[in-house]
Amino acid sequence: MSDKVYNVLFLCTGNSARSIIAEAILNRLGRGRFRAYSAGSYPKGDVHPFTLQLLKGLNYDTSFARSKSWDEFAAPDAPQMDFVFTVCDDAAGEACPAWPGQPMTAHWGVPDPAAAKGSETERHFAFAETYRMLNNRLSIFISLPMTSLDRLALQRRLDEIGRDVPKAG
Repeated sequence: MSDKVYNVLFLCTGNSARSIIAEAILNRLGRGRFRAYSAGSYPKGDVHPFTLQLLKGLNYDTSFARSKSWDEFAAPDAPQMDFVFTVCDDAAGEACPAWPGQPMTAHWGVPDPAAAKGSETERHFAFAETYRMLNNRLSIFISLPMTSLDRLALQRRLDEIGRDVPKAG
């Protein structure tokens, strides 16, 4: 069994909801095996209040949460990433920085809960649904046998996870 800790970067445009939620989930589920980070191409500057409320309600420490640029992770002194996942369609279509070390990449698009319309309850539900989708994907991701899969097989599985998410209930 490998003692390697894999660095994972979640990218979104604003880095205020989806990527922050994914970072929190993976740092909890993958503790000791994965270290998650998040960033945005055009960070909002603040984490969405519903993101913080959701995470706090699920007993996550939110002191890590800040909206930041992906430029931080393209800098020479940044941690080298093993995986980079885009979690919004806008970021997937943008020209990303060149990540040192050629990390594996995949697109795991999730609807933007910050763009949800409706009552406050409906908007909170959109955040909960985002959490559910990302939690399902990340639960599958952390169960992959990283050391026994070759790079091509691992890439195929990452792409499959982004397409096939089990539904709740």
